[in-house]
Amino acid sequence: MTVTQDRPMTYAKMRGLVSFFSALLKGKKGGFSDFIHKLVSSQQLCQHPNTQKILRRQSRLRREEKKSTTSSANPETSQMKPSDFDYLKVIGKGSFGKVLLARHRKHGGYYAVKVLQKQMIVKRKEQRHVMAERSVLVKGLQHPFLVGLHFSFQTPNTLYFVLDYVNGGELFYHLQREGSFPEPRSSFYAGEMAMALGYLHSLNIVYRDLKPENILLDSEGHVMLTDFGLCKEGVAIGGIMHTFCGTPEYLAPEVLQGHPYSPAVDWWGLGSVLFEMLYGLPPFYSRNKEEMFEKILYAPLQLRSGVSQAACSLLEGLLERDVNKRLGGSLDIMELQEHPFFTSINWDDLLARKVKPPFIPKVTGPCDVHYIDPEFTQLPVPASVGMNERGHTGGASEAFLGFSYMNPVEYVAAEPVS
Repeated sequence: MTVTQDRPMTYAKMRGLVSFFSALLKGKKGGFSDFIHKLVSSQQLCQHPNTQKILRRQSRLRREEKKSTTSSANPETSQMKPSDFDYLKVIGKGSFGKVLLARHRKHGGYYAVKVLQKQMIVKRKEQRHVMAERSVLVKGLQHPFLVGLHFSFQTPNTLYFVLDYVNGGELFYHLQREGSFPEPRSSFYAGEMAMALGYLHSLNIVYRDLKPENILLDSEGHVMLTDFGLCKEGVAIGGIMHTFCGTPEYLAPEVLQGHPYSPAVDWWGLGSVLFEMLYGLPPFYSRNKEEMFEKILYAPLQLRSGVSQAACSLLEGLLERDVNKRLGGSLDIMELQEHPFFTSINWDDLLARKVKPPFIPKVTGPCDVHYIDPEFTQLPVPASVGMNERGHTGGASEAFLGFSYMNPVEYVAAEPVS
C-alpha cells in the first residue's frame, strides 16, 4: 500500500484505517505490528492527538504482552516468597526436605509445598534430578493425571515447589489398609496411570519410578502421578538410557542387568503395580534384596487364581523380560489400549475424567488429612520454612539457575486489578 503526500487523508478515514489495522493486529503480532506502526508514523496523520492516543495504547499493550510472556517464560522472574504462605501441616518427608500443606495468604488457595534444602542436594550431587523434576512439572501441566506445578521459587538456602494439593491418599496407603483391590478398581487405576505414562512418553519423557507411593488419589478418586525426580527427558520411543535408578521392588530386569533400556521400563513398572493391586505384593517381592533381584531376573511369574484370564494376559505382557516382546515396547500405550483387560474403558471418557472412580475418598475439605500417614502429619512444621532468607550460600544458588517459575494462569490471576 502507498499513501502519497499530495492526497491527504481525512481524520475519519485515518481512524477507520487504524481500526482496521487494530483488528488485524489481534491475530498478527510481532513484525507485522512494527510494520504498521512504521507505516502510520511516516505520515502526518500521527500528529493528531487521537492518533497519538491510539498509538500509545498499542505500544502499552505490546509492552504488557511482552512483560507477561517474559515473566512466565523467564525462570527467574517469579516474585513468590516463602512468607506468601501459611504452613499448616507436614504431609510428606523425603531425603532433602519436607512436603507441607500450605494456604496462600492472599488468595486463599491450598497447595502442597515441597521444601528442599539446597545444601543437602548439592552434597549428594542431585542438582540434575531436581532441575529435571522442575522441567517435567512444567511440561506436564495440562494432563489430568499428573500433579501440576503452580510456582517454584528459591531462597539462598532453600527450593520451593508449589504443587497441586491432593489429599485422597497414596495408593500405597490404601493398599496397606485393604490388602488388594477388586479387578474393576485395579483396571480403572491402571488405565489412568497408563494415560499419564503414555502422555509423558509422547513428550519423550520416561518416568522410571512408578510405585504406589508415587501414585496419589485426588478428592474425587482419580489417579495423580507425583515425584518426577527420576524422570529422564529427551528419550523418544525406541531410545535408550543407561542410568541405574528406581525402587528395588519395581525395577525392570534390563535395568538390574545394567543393559541399555528404553521407555518400556515404565510398562514393566505398571505391570508390577497392577500385580500388587490385584495380589497385595509386588510380583517378585522378597525381604532379602539379593533374592528379590534374582527372582526379577529369572523366576517364573506366578499368577495365582482369583483374577480373570484378561488380567493374567496383561500381566504376562507387561512383565515380559524380553523388551522386544513386552507389551507397550513397540507402539507404547496404543498396545495397552487394545488389550482385552481394558475392554470396558472408553479412553476418551477416561481422559476427560468422565468415568466415575470406583472409590471416592471421604474428605471434608482441604484441611482433611486423615488419608495421609500420621507419621508425617504429627510432625511439627519447621519454624524456619516460611522465613524470607537473606544472604548467600556460596555457589549453591548457581546450581539452580532457572529454577523459579510462575504458571502463566497464576501470573494473570496475580495481576493487580486496575
